[in-house]
Amino acid sequence: MANLIVAGAAGRMGRVLVGMIARDPVHKLAGAVEAKGVAAVGSDAGEVAGVGPLGLRITDDYAALARPDTVTLDFTNAAASLEHLNLAANNGAAIVVASTGFNADQEKRAAAIAPRTRTVISPNLSIGVNVLSKLVEQVAAILPDFDAEVVEIHHRTKVDAPSGTALALGRTIAAARKVDFKSHSVFGREGITGVRPGDQISVIGLRAGDAVGDHTVIFGGQGERLELIHRAQSRDSLARGALRAAAWLEKQKPGLYSMRDVLGL
Repeated sequence: MANLIVAGAAGRMGRVLVGMIARDPVHKLAGAVEAKGVAAVGSDAGEVAGVGPLGLRITDDYAALARPDTVTLDFTNAAASLEHLNLAANNGAAIVVASTGFNADQEKRAAAIAPRTRTVISPNLSIGVNVLSKLVEQVAAILPDFDAEVVEIHHRTKVDAPSGTALALGRTIAAARKVDFKSHSVFGREGITGVRPGDQISVIGLRAGDAVGDHTVIFGGQGERLELIHRAQSRDSLARGALRAAAWLEKQKPGLYSMRDVLGL
C-alpha cells in the first residue's frame, strides 16, 4: 500500500485525487497539503473533496509530511512544485510533479534536484496522452516533409499557455526530426506571415469554457492530412495516471523519470 500525499489538495485535481484515493483499497492518503493562507488549510481533506470526512486535515507544512515511505502527487504550480521537490529530495520522499508553466530556469533547477530522490516529472499524467506522444514521435520521423501543427484547448481559468502537454508534443516532434524546438517553433500567426516554412512547428493554445483538455497534432502533406487527437473527458484520467505513476515510482531507485518510463513506452 502506497502512502500518498496530495499537494494542492483543495484545487481541482487535488480534490479529484483525494476522492479517488479514498475509494482505492491499494493506496492510503497519508497527507494533504495547501499553500499558506489558503482557506482550506485546517479543514478535513475529504470534506473539501466532497467525499465526506476522512479524519485527515489539510496542512501547509509539507516538510513535516514528506518521508521516505511516501509518494507526493503534486498538481500545484511551478514555484510551489520546485519547493516541494527540493523538500522531497532533502527528506528522501518520492514525488510525482504534474505542474506546468515552468520557465527555462525552473526546468533547469528541477532537472538538477530531481535525481536526488525518486521523481517523475510530466506535464500530463494521462496514459492516453503519453501514448499519443509516442505515436507523434513515430509519425514525425516517418513524415519529415509534412507540416506539423499542435493545437490545444483548455478551460478558461488555466493560467499558462500553450499547455505543458502541447509544448512537450512540439518538443517531441522537434527531437524526432533532429531540429532545435526553440528556433523552429511559433506560437501564433497574424497578418501577412508569408509562406509557411517547411520545418516550422506551430503550437497554438485555445481557452474556452470548462474544457478539461484536448490536444490535436496535425501533420499536413500535399493532398492529405493526418490528425492524432486526444480528448480528456474528465480529470479522472490524470488522477488514474498519477496513481499508476506513484505505484511504479515507489519501487524505483533515485532518478528523474517520465511517464514513458512508467508505461514502458
